Amino acid sequence: YHLLGPSLTKAGQDSVDQQKVSEIIYNASKGSRYFTNEEHKDKNLTQKIERILSRKRQLERVDLASDLRRADEYITELELSRDLSQIIVHIDCDAFYAAVEELDRPELKDVPMAVGKGVLTTCNYHARKFGCRSGMAGFVAMKLCPELICLPLNFEKYTAKAKEVREILADYDPRFESASIDEAYLNITQYCEDQEMDPEDVVNQLRNEVSERCKITVSAGIAANAKIAKIASNRNKPNGQFKVASDRNTILAFMRDLPTRKINGIGRVFERELDAIGIKVCGDIYPQRAYLSKLFGEKAFQFLMHCYLGLGRTKVQPAHEYERKSVGTESTFRDMSDKTELREKLRWIAEELEKDLARTHFKGRTLVLKVKLHTYEVLTRQTIPPKAVHTADDLYTYALPMMQKLEREIPGMKLRLMGLRCTHLVSTKKSGIDFFGLRRATSLPEGGPPPLKSTLTDDDGEWEVWPEAEFEDAARQERQDEMNELERLSQEVPVDDAHTQRGSRGYEPNVAKRGEDVEKQEELWDCPICSRPQKANDQVFNSHIDHCLSRQTIKEAVQETPPLPVKTTTPSSVRPVATKGRPSGKRKANVSGFFERNKRPFFG
Repeated sequence: YHLLGPSLTKAGQDSVDQQKVSEIIYNASKGSRYFTNEEHKDKNLTQKIERILSRKRQLERVDLASDLRRADEYITELELSRDLSQIIVHIDCDAFYAAVEELDRPELKDVPMAVGKGVLTTCNYHARKFGCRSGMAGFVAMKLCPELICLPLNFEKYTAKAKEVREILADYDPRFESASIDEAYLNITQYCEDQEMDPEDVVNQLRNEVSERCKITVSAGIAANAKIAKIASNRNKPNGQFKVASDRNTILAFMRDLPTRKINGIGRVFERELDAIGIKVCGDIYPQRAYLSKLFGEKAFQFLMHCYLGLGRTKVQPAHEYERKSVGTESTFRDMSDKTELREKLRWIAEELEKDLARTHFKGRTLVLKVKLHTYEVLTRQTIPPKAVHTADDLYTYALPMMQKLEREIPGMKLRLMGLRCTHLVSTKKSGIDFFGLRRATSLPEGGPPPLKSTLTDDDGEWEVWPEAEFEDAARQERQDEMNELERLSQEVPVDDAHTQRGSRGYEPNVAKRGEDVEKQEELWDCPICSRPQKANDQVFNSHIDHCLSRQTIKEAVQETPPLPVKTTTPSSVRPVATKGRPSGKRKANVSGFFERNKRPFFG
């Protein structure tokens, strides 16, 4: 099952004999390093599931009345927050890359075809009938469908077509949200009111307009929130739409029999863990509610309760308004061990990342190096440069020592993938300056279990943050990693050495994976004075804050700020600024909330 790939739930797969597909993939990959790596991962997951089941057996012997009561109270609170007033639409282009290619080559519309060589990025619905899908190695797809025609990627062509579609979407919701190059969310509540039209008529009109002007088809889901709209958009593919009525009973019934894998944010790993304790569909979540937080963590408990109730965000906004956590780029290539070639590759990646940072207007305070060995083991190393970096020279200079250290640790190191990523980003756009002369932070509070949903209020209003956000990011990263690994199946097919892999929005999300993977990532806390990341240690962090204050950071910032037309302050009014003169409890009061915001999300 683990070899079936990350796109098992894609439209067009319902009638496919997945057992036959899995056998072909198994036979094609057996004995390869990829297969060995998958066996290792499966063994680790099986051991983890055994620990989960053992823990559950222990819990079954104790009184969980308080946990049950707490879960029911949380459900009651969530029900009070249910918003049925908005009309959210999820638009998904049908087999987008393939559809765009078929415009130039109409003869491919009636034959199985796919886009991508080493690994398929998409395929038309004729190919899907044979079991072909995105994320599948090209030579495996050819075994499933010998007549399959594979075309190379042409991102310029797809980007141009996506722009045409977005121009239409903007007529219905100027603040629509692009989820990727071929999907978007819209809030058409105001449009329906202004035009006095039914939501289904509006969406049908929009789809017809895209078909007429762009010559491709889109499918749509209509619901009270983004979570259900995305699920619904997959119901009547291709070239269809599906509406989930905005009433509580209909939503609960819709979610009750929905397989957990259909939820955006539940990948193959989490699906297997849930299945092990008896949760196969969303309706199974409720009977297990008392165990969830103890087995998977508080965040997972909240996320699953939202899934069971069919709750999701109703705020739709342009993608660029969301906080970007990292900017990264990576490249795949054939096995490479020559040190000169590795340094040339590192330099090229640094130059590519410089372009991405310039395009997104960011610098990074933390630089992360990612490599994949020829054994498919992924390693990451990170460093904190003395300044925020963005130029290729700086990126290369600070990444090279990490590479050299790996070479010393692994004699004869042979790589198949290399990447660089900047995190703890600093915007290079002009923005408001706070009292300390620093940019106002835009990071969201992540401490503790939020009562309902966390909000951040700024000049642009209120920003909704739902529990599923980090699960969706983690699942998206899981799919990307799986596609990278599946690409290694195509060992006979040359991999484009200059091919750069990026996220669908042009950046790689900096997300913490579920389970033990979280422990592999070093936790960092941002200093509230200088904003530089520090090790997550109370004593070290407090000492750093004292050091920042002792450098008279505040005094220097005040001196650089033009005087304001207000009454002159007395010396006593600025006395708390002095490091040694302030009460010891004052700093703790200011920083304690910071510690809460920077607690590590716990998923398992």
